[in-house]
Amino acid sequence: MSTSKENSKRRDGLKLFIFGFIFGIITLALFSWIVMPKMMITIHESRYATIDETCDKLKQSIEAHGWSSPMIRDLNATLEKKGVYMKRSVKVVELCKGSYANDVLTTNPEVSTLMSCAWGVYQGDDGKIYISGMNMGLMGKMFGGNIAKVIGGAVAVDEENMLKNIILR
Repeated sequence: MSTSKENSKRRDGLKLFIFGFIFGIITLALFSWIVMPKMMITIHESRYATIDETCDKLKQSIEAHGWSSPMIRDLNATLEKKGVYMKRSVKVVELCKGSYANDVLTTNPEVSTLMSCAWGVYQGDDGKIYISGMNMGLMGKMFGGNIAKVIGGAVAVDEENMLKNIILR
């Protein structure tokens, strides 16, 4: 009789373990679904009053830190050519450092879709100017290896330094 009770306790314990395991996986997935998007994009308030002034200051800082800024894209103008009119003004400031790009693409050409880096500049609903970008430190760490070293390390540090005098803290 005692073996029947022991078996019943084992089955109950196993059921509890399986339930807890599944509950843990679901909780982790839900947490990731809610929190990860907010962690992947960084948003900073600009010190400057206009989108154009912010874009000019970004370009100057990018170049002062040894990077290039191949283009500032006016998304409104691009979309207007397609007959789409946005209420909010949005520009994208591209930035690239050839040596970093070469280092990453030599080992991981599949991430070419992430090249070049860019910051979005827009006016928020509150009238303030914001700069948004990918969280390069987190993104690099997610990939691991050489991408973590270059994008999660050097690029993230350089971007932080470029933004230091342009954003409000």
